[in-house]
Amino acid sequence: MTKPTIGFIGLGLMGSNMVENLQKKGFEPIVMDLNKDAVAAVVARGATEANSAAELAAASDIVMLCLTTSTVVEKLIYAEDGILAGIKEGAVLIDFGTSIPASTRKIGADLAKKGAGMIDAPLGRTPAHAKDGLLNIMASGDAATFEKVKPILEMQGENVFNLGALGAGHTTKLINNFMGMTTVAAMSQAFAVADKAGVDRQQLFDIMSTGPSNSPFMGFCKNYAVDGVSDLGFSIDNANKDLGYFLEMVKDLGTRAQIAEGTSANLKAAVDAGMGKGNVPEIFDYFRELDVIRL
Repeated sequence: MTKPTIGFIGLGLMGSNMVENLQKKGFEPIVMDLNKDAVAAVVARGATEANSAAELAAASDIVMLCLTTSTVVEKLIYAEDGILAGIKEGAVLIDFGTSIPASTRKIGADLAKKGAGMIDAPLGRTPAHAKDGLLNIMASGDAATFEKVKPILEMQGENVFNLGALGAGHTTKLINNFMGMTTVAAMSQAFAVADKAGVDRQQLFDIMSTGPSNSPFMGFCKNYAVDGVSDLGFSIDNANKDLGYFLEMVKDLGTRAQIAEGTSANLKAAVDAGMGKGNVPEIFDYFRELDVIRL
């Protein structure tokens, strides 16, 4: 695919930086977002604003989504003036968000009926990496469709993984986030228990970090619990959403994930306590304020 026209919906911090990266590489994308300031910023650099998702899809060879939830994605796909109404034969939809795999596969099947392809390609790393095209991209979908858009994905990601059938990318991302958020919750709870027991948190970190428990996530938890620095840019709200999606995926597989249920219960409780906007290591404050440490 030579110099495709790209439509991009979702200009949050990650999406805006991804669009900026594409613009630096010579693309003039068609964009949509409810945040008109974000739209204005990319339009000032040469993008064009679409009036509807159908209009954007009809004009695009590749439609990229960087959105918050499966509900939002499905609304944009299936609305009367949505992507499915406008997408053209041979076009490809790429979902960079974190979505429910069953929803992804349903959307992919409906796009296929119109002769369009789909790649689910959730992201790793940060918005700063997005601006420089250095993301980790967990892509999956039909092999021919993947090869069609691979050069564009490689402009956005330093590491582009081909994970197989459609939905495998979102599945992998949910497993990854289950592991990561469970680790953060466990380490934050460890610091809170130490605090209640009168053990110095810095000393606890010094001991744990010399053994196999050491990890970047431990560093993020220590930075907040010991130093008061909240530098893991992923909110409790987002973690709560992703653990909910993970549990829904597990249910679809006909099984349970009790450890994930525990992580999810604690994240939800922190959200209910008004802490959702904070970064995930800030769940330390929720654990520290409990009279009884939850499992």
